[in-house]
Amino acid sequence: MNSGSNHHHSHGEEQRIRETALDQTLADSFPASDPPSSLPNPDEHDALTAPSEPATANPLVMRSAHDGVLTLTLNRGDRFNPLSSDMIAALQRELDATARDESVRVVVLAGAGRGFCAGHDLKEMRAHAADAGWQRDLFDACRRMMISLTRMPQPIIGRVHGIATAAGCQLVSMCDLAVAADTAAFALPGVNIGLFCSTPAVGVVRNVGRKRAMEMLLTGSTISAATALAWGLVNRVVPAGQLDEEIGRFTDIVIARSAATVRLGKRAFYDQIDRSIETAYDIASEAMLCNALLEDAAEGMDAFLGKRSPVWTGR
Repeated sequence: MNSGSNHHHSHGEEQRIRETALDQTLADSFPASDPPSSLPNPDEHDALTAPSEPATANPLVMRSAHDGVLTLTLNRGDRFNPLSSDMIAALQRELDATARDESVRVVVLAGAGRGFCAGHDLKEMRAHAADAGWQRDLFDACRRMMISLTRMPQPIIGRVHGIATAAGCQLVSMCDLAVAADTAAFALPGVNIGLFCSTPAVGVVRNVGRKRAMEMLLTGSTISAATALAWGLVNRVVPAGQLDEEIGRFTDIVIARSAATVRLGKRAFYDQIDRSIETAYDIASEAMLCNALLEDAAEGMDAFLGKRSPVWTGR
């Protein structure tokens, strides 16, 4: 949408830029004796392979609330915000607390630094490569966190800049809405290092469809923000400087709606989406009945018929 006429790079140059960013996330997975064709510079490599920080350091997830909008920011931008076991646990705690907080109407999920999220922490995974129990715990915790996004009563909006790869791409796919910078890049690159992105595929295929998901999975190649928009992985693509403005359009709309209606509607949507059509209609019909009995539904219809703005109570 915005990435064609405003950029002076050729398609080949843009692809090389995206591939270089992707290489930065993969460098830690290759032994020193067999490097990939394009490694990041030493400073970037050091950032990706830095040891885990002590608990007294900056919080893994930053929290900022304003006028009903909560922004949760993955806060390891120097390492492209990898989903380490500690990062997953920290994000899960924030999501659990937010789900109980009625003052929060909508959540924006963002990443600090140069990219949104590079996926799992490969250095950490490599250190536990022979420990099946640890690996299972990691993927179980990640699965629970991803599913939590769909079970939150508040809509979740992904704010995507830089790279969103592997489980980071999965994180985008599990958000209810996503807005990306026109310079963002997306990939499921696990096949390149011998670790197929099977769990990231669960969310991504539900956004983009089978053939496109398999293209990402089998080639490990990056796709541009414009392609992600065309395929349905994100809702909007804008220049990086307009990300917050575009997200603000969504948050303003959500906050202007009935919290009770949004909560009920989101739950019904995810309950029915993967069911048979008969079961889906059963679930949706029951949700419509419950919604119709809300005070906010009566208020909304009265306001529409009376040509006035509704006054929501959240009930």
